[in-house]
Order: sequence, then C-alpha cells, then structure tokens
Amino acid sequence: MPTCLPLVRRRCHACGGGHFRAGGKFRVNAHHKLLDVWLLVLCTACGYTAKLTVMERANVRSIRPELLARLHANDVVLAAELLQDPVVQRRNRIALDWSGAWRLDTGGGPEHLHREVIDIAVRFTARIPVRPVRLIAEGCALPRAEVESLITEGRLVSTARLNARVSDDFTFTLKR
Repeated sequence: MPTCLPLVRRRCHACGGGHFRAGGKFRVNAHHKLLDVWLLVLCTACGYTAKLTVMERANVRSIRPELLARLHANDVVLAAELLQDPVVQRRNRIALDWSGAWRLDTGGGPEHLHREVIDIAVRFTARIPVRPVRLIAEGCALPRAEVESLITEGRLVSTARLNARVSDDFTFTLKR
C-alpha cells in the first residue's frame, strides 16, 4: 500500500534535476466557459514549480461538480489518482518513482510462515510496480538470494513472472 505520493520522473528545465514532488495542489484557470487544470509539482533539487496538464480547454458544463470541488479543494487523493492515470502520464511524458513510497502489510504474524506449504495472495491497493521477488523476500523475512534459489529449485511457484515488475494482484505457493 502507498505511504505517500510517488516522485515524478521528469527533467527540470531550471536546474536539470530529474525528480519532482507532488504536493496535491491544483491550478484551475478559466477562459470564459473553458477550463484548464494542472497539477503543480516542485523540483526536489531547486524548488522550481512545473505544471502537469490534467485538462485542457474543457467546457465547464462537461466537468462533474464534485470533481470541480475536489480540484478547488486541492484533494490529495485526487492528485494520487491522477498521477497514476496512464493518460495523464502519457500526456505529460512522465513516469513515477515509487521507491520509498510504499509499504508491505502482511496482515498477520509470522506464525503462518513456518508451515510446510503456504499459499499467499498479494493484493495491491494502488498500481505500484514492484518485483514480486522483493515483496516475497520482505513478507517472508528471507534474503532475496534465497528467494531466487527457491524459484530455481521450483519450490516457489506463481502464475505471475516473479522476476519482472508487476502492479496487479497475484498469488504464489511456497514449499519448504
């Protein structure tokens, strides 16, 4: 689950830095009956403010009133949703850096880890791309090298590719 907003990977025009921090602030600009909406992000190196386009020349009547209220209220949850939106990412040519912005909640104690065979389902509360090997190592309190060897021995199996980044729910079986 996410612990904070991810960093935005984008080159800063002022200092050449590569990361921006989103604070959840929006700028809504009106042009008669048309609105432009931007999400404001700050460069982590120099503090330069950049604008990520959310809407361009949208008719006021086409925007739901509750969405417009959330934009005016600088809703952080809305900012997180928009940052993860592939359309917004593509339009602004950005990528997200999730390092340090998520945590693993195992939901139970380590008692279940001592069984002979365990079936585990991993559920993502946000689309955070992470390698399953890292999640399994953290969740089962194992070194990453040991998880890799369990995969090669066939004692750790899953329908998902365990060495590639995933952001969708998956299950795996661990045989001790």
